[in-house]
This record gives sequence, structure tokens and C-alpha cells, in this order.
Amino acid sequence: MQIVECVPNFSEGRDRDVIDSIVGAMAGVEGVRLLDVDPGADTNRTVVTLVGEPDAVVEAAFLGIARAAELIDMRKHTGAHPRQGATDVCPLVPVSGVTMEDCVALAERLAARVGEALEIPVYLYGFAATRPERRLLPDIRTGEYEALEEKLSRPEWAPDHGPARFNATAGATAIGARKFLIAYNINLNTRRVAIAKDIALEIRDRGRFARDADGKFVRDDAGKKIRKPGMFQECKATGWYLPEFHRAQVTMNLTDFEVTPPHAVFDAVCRLAEERGARVTGSELVGLVPLQALVQAGQHYLVRQGACRGVPTSDLVRVAAQSLGLSEFAPFEPDRKVVEYAFKSESSASSRLVEMTLREFTNELSRDSAAPGGGSVAALCGALGAGLATMVANLTHGKKGYEEQETAMDSLAVRGQALKDRLLGLVDEDTAAFNRVMAAFGLPKKSEEDKSLRTAAIEEAGQNATLVPLKVIEASLEVLALSEEAARVGNQNSLSDAGVGALLGMTAAEGAYYNVLINLQGLSDEAFVATTREQAEEFRRQARNKAEVLQGEIHGKLSMEIS
Repeated sequence: MQIVECVPNFSEGRDRDVIDSIVGAMAGVEGVRLLDVDPGADTNRTVVTLVGEPDAVVEAAFLGIARAAELIDMRKHTGAHPRQGATDVCPLVPVSGVTMEDCVALAERLAARVGEALEIPVYLYGFAATRPERRLLPDIRTGEYEALEEKLSRPEWAPDHGPARFNATAGATAIGARKFLIAYNINLNTRRVAIAKDIALEIRDRGRFARDADGKFVRDDAGKKIRKPGMFQECKATGWYLPEFHRAQVTMNLTDFEVTPPHAVFDAVCRLAEERGARVTGSELVGLVPLQALVQAGQHYLVRQGACRGVPTSDLVRVAAQSLGLSEFAPFEPDRKVVEYAFKSESSASSRLVEMTLREFTNELSRDSAAPGGGSVAALCGALGAGLATMVANLTHGKKGYEEQETAMDSLAVRGQALKDRLLGLVDEDTAAFNRVMAAFGLPKKSEEDKSLRTAAIEEAGQNATLVPLKVIEASLEVLALSEEAARVGNQNSLSDAGVGALLGMTAAEGAYYNVLINLQGLSDEAFVATTREQAEEFRRQARNKAEVLQGEIHGKLSMEIS
């Protein structure tokens, strides 16, 4: 699933009609989900958070910027927050299935469209910046809106896109790409804000001013105070008091959770609090969090317990929430707080095959509709095979007599969980691809243009429907590899489970191969047909060879045990 977050900041926080009109323009785009609208009267600024598929997010962002340019007059704007445009800033953030490079390309595309279609000067910032001095927003906003007209007359302030002339009503916009920001707070069992602030000075990247043994500030030769760096990079922190809960809190923004994840800060604050006579009682996530951050936290705490990391994602999220105390102030609800889960609409969730019970899925399979069919079942077989290999790894990890295999089994279980989830995704992807083929056949064919468009749509949908089972055959090789490792060094009491996993992997390969062949029959692109068939046959050949050897070894071991 490809998900991009977009957090446009609009220079209007008081007029609800204007805010609603801007938000409405974005929320109406299919493939986008609005997560939050946060207007501020003092700042006269509204921060909108939305997520969705990359192309849909770019479209929604453009429509929001266009509506803001139509409704906001920067000549009349006042507010406490620095700003230079009706849409002051619009960052694109990779969440799932996309890279930072992808978001840079999206930002470039959006900036070019805004500059050309709306005649707004656009500066690229963050990871999308075209020069070092434009990487940081404060540098781009120097002088704010009031200085913009004069700045645009200087060559060094020529925008990256759009005209190098002053747009009096819309101002200028900064469009860029940045990493996901996690707003995270850690709760203390004390009312003393000084303790929270002192801890914040220890952990934040800027640190604190260094002092000597006498408590005096350490200065350089020029008399300037020298800073002692904090414990964590990409961490902005301070301390404050929460009257509602009668306690102090360490509040922070983690601007790159891959560098500084929440669990690392949590553990450090627990230690620092105890050194100061206080205790951590829990923590809270403000806004949403990427799934990966909680997966990492769950794995971290399982490792500390000596447990295997290769458990289902839902288990990792639960362990993370419990370990971090995320339910202290309010119940932690993953469906509302995890970006990937929040993005799933209720309608799509109810129609996904993998959300069905076994009976519901089998009943749906048995009806007179063509989908789900053999392609989805082949992917499911692969997922079950990966699940069995993962089960063997979990039954081996920590088992007496298998100490030397513990690291290998932990790695196998982690890989197996990821493979299982990938194949489960292909269960629905196969059915969705077939439905797109049917939709293409249903396109109008009255005129020659209609027929041409219909033919092209059928070919495109057919090729996509062929590539899905091809992915399944390729993934089946990984299922067989995991089953082989589980059978060779895993718990021998579960050898039969590894064997069944291998059989399911082979079934997935053969079943998906059949689906590739039948889908190729209706395609006209001869080069695509030849290449895809060659790939499918090679994957199938490898799977057969691996399965034959593995089944012989497992059968031999089990037969020896009986005799």
C-alpha cells in the first residue's frame, strides 16, 4: 500500500467558511483521507493533515492551494506565526510503500503545476531543496510576506517554479519533502516542571549550555557559551505542566523516528526520571504515528524479554502500546492512531477478503462469481506456507537444545511474518486486478474512439492481472526457502509443519502459474507475453526443483523416525 502524508499550512485560522471551503476542495478527491484540521485564531493559520495514494494526494494539495489563493488575501493577513503565502508551506511525507525520492519527485511535480497554473512563486525546501540555503523553512521565509516583493526582485531569490514577480494576494508557497514528525509526550509522577525541563535539556538534540565544576557556564575564547549536545538527534523537547492530570510532562517532536525512535527516548527518560527521584507513568502520541515506529518498539521490547521478534504485526503494536504506556490518559486505538490503519476506509475494509472469517471466505469462493478464484487461493496458500515456517521458528526460539539456532530462528520468523503479510496482500490484489479487467470490458464501444480506449484499457488491466500471480510464483520461492531452513535447523518436533509449509509453497507456485497462463491468452502485446511467460516458467522450474529436494528430505527424516 502506497501512502503519502500531506500537511499544508494555510494562512487563515479565523474564518470557518474559508477554512471549510479549502478543506472541502481537498477532501473530495478519491483516494485521499482527511485526518485532521487544526485552526488557530492567534496564529491565523490552519494546519491540515491528509493521507492517501501519491497521485491523489498531489491532486488534493493542488486543489487546496488553488482554493486558498482564491479566498485568502495576504494583504490583509495578520497572525503570530511566520508566513509568506496563502498556502504558506506544503510538505509531502513518505509513510508506506514510497521513498523520500518519490516524495521529492511529487513535490517537484506539484510545485511546477502550482507555479504554472496559479502563477504563484514556489520555493522547494527540505529534501526537495535545489540549493542548500533553501533547505530550511525559516531561511526561505526571511522577512516573511512583507519582504517578499523586494526579495523577488533579486536574482538569488528567483523561485524554483512560477513567476519571479510579486503575487500580492497569494504571496509565495514553499513545497517540499520531509520525514514524518512524531509528536510524543512522556508523563511523570511529579508536578515539578523543573524536573521535566531538566530531562528535556538532557535528551534534546540542542542539549544545554555546559557548566564547569563550580556551576558556571563554560565559554569559548570569544566569550560565547558552549553547548553540551543532548542524547538524541532529531529530537526537539521541553517540559511543561498538565493541569488536567496534575503532573509534569516531557513533550517533544521527533523529526526522524528512524534516527531517534520513541522507544529509545522513552527508555532514556525512564532512567533520567529515576535519577531525579521521579518515575515515568506512561506516554502519549499526539496525532498519528507510522506503523513502522510501533513495530520497531514492539520488537525492541520483545528482544529485552528474550522473546522472538517474529510475531504478527498486531502483536507488536500491542506490545509497543503496553510497554510505552500509551493508554494512560485514554485508550490507545490503533485504528485511529496508526496512519496506515486510519487510511483504510470502512468500505474497503469490509470488502477485503483477508478480513473475512474462514467460513465467509470459503462461502464467497464457492459462489457463482469469478472472483475470488484460483489466483487469490494460490496467494493464500503461499501465506499459509509462510505462516507455518514462521510457526516452526517461533517454536524453536528459546527451546532447550536449540540455543545455537536462536538468532537464525529469530531472523526467519521476522522474514516469515513479512512474507506472510505480503502474500495476504496479494490475495486481495488478485481479485481487485480481475475486477479491473471486468470493468475495462464494460467500457463503452459505440464510437471508434470508444473502441480504441476500451481495447487499451483491457490490455492494460490484463497485463496488471497477469503480473499479480507472477508475484505469487516469485514469492513462493521464498516460502520454500523458509520451509527448508525451518526443516533443516528448526524444532524437529515440528518437522511435519515445515513439510506442509513446503507443500503449500509449491501449491502456490503451481496455482499462480496456471493463472499467469490463462491471463496471457487474452493479451496482444507479444513482447510482454513472451517475457512474462519466460519469467513464470523459470520461477516455476526453480520452485519444483526446490520442492522436490525438500519433500524428499522431509519424507526421509519422518520415515526414519517411524522405523
